[in-house]
Amino acid sequence: MAQSYPSKPIRLIVPYAVGQGTDIAARYIGDELAKEIKQPIVVDNRPGAGGNVGTQAAARSAPDGYTIMLGTNATHAANSFLYTSPGFDPQADFEPIAMVGILPLVFVTKPSNAIDSMQDLVRAARAKPAGLNIGVSTTTCRMAYELFKARADAPMFPIDFKGSAQALTGVLGDQVEFMVDTITSLRNAVTSRQVKALGVTSAQSSKLLPGVKSLAEQGISGYELVGWNVFYAPKGTPQEALNVLSAALNKALAKPEVHDKLLQLGIEPQRKSMEELKVFGGTEKEKWGKLIQAAGLKPS
Repeated sequence: MAQSYPSKPIRLIVPYAVGQGTDIAARYIGDELAKEIKQPIVVDNRPGAGGNVGTQAAARSAPDGYTIMLGTNATHAANSFLYTSPGFDPQADFEPIAMVGILPLVFVTKPSNAIDSMQDLVRAARAKPAGLNIGVSTTTCRMAYELFKARADAPMFPIDFKGSAQALTGVLGDQVEFMVDTITSLRNAVTSRQVKALGVTSAQSSKLLPGVKSLAEQGISGYELVGWNVFYAPKGTPQEALNVLSAALNKALAKPEVHDKLLQLGIEPQRKSMEELKVFGGTEKEKWGKLIQAAGLKPS
């Protein structure tokens, strides 16, 4: 199979809306993968249910090497604890292929808002419990808010949006006062000063948004939460196909220009072998499960 594979276009399922951080990364890396394997990569957006719709579609696809997906910490870790029947098992139904990197998030608001820091936001939320609105568009965004609420004792009212673009429109249109999303999704809005950044969710300030302190650096003790992206194939995909895809993806991701572009998109590149990713997946599932249970979130 390795000699003839791939012989036709490969479908890349993205379980989020067009314009979402994962979608942006998937389209860029998909183009780079296409150059390596000399076949088109066709992006198939399947948003819904926090990523479960697309992930379920990927899990049920023929394991022939012609369907892959870009999974996240939501689809392959957190959702097992947030949904009673997500429709798939992140370990049993998938084979990891290659890691893209980690994605810190950022809390933002309109430049005209008097809130200028996370400590300002903490004080405002405590003064008016659940009186402030915050837009969230993915499981990761929701958990970033929930961890903030728990660590800072600062309750707000989360409002769900179908995608990052819709949440940003909500902030710009004064439907919601704040939002939290990946730097990938909000980088352009921050740099163009459509919104102002209040704090990033990595343990320390990120070189992805110079000058913006982390929540932990602003006094919210123990706060750290980042997303991640990993390519997966349905369980049962021939090992030869997995090897070809893994080698091609890692070759593309190792290019200096790709590395730099990922940083521009708000992704800190990281590489792991397929075996390392299997261990990583189990560890991350356990970590996110503990976060969700500690936040008191019940499966829906």
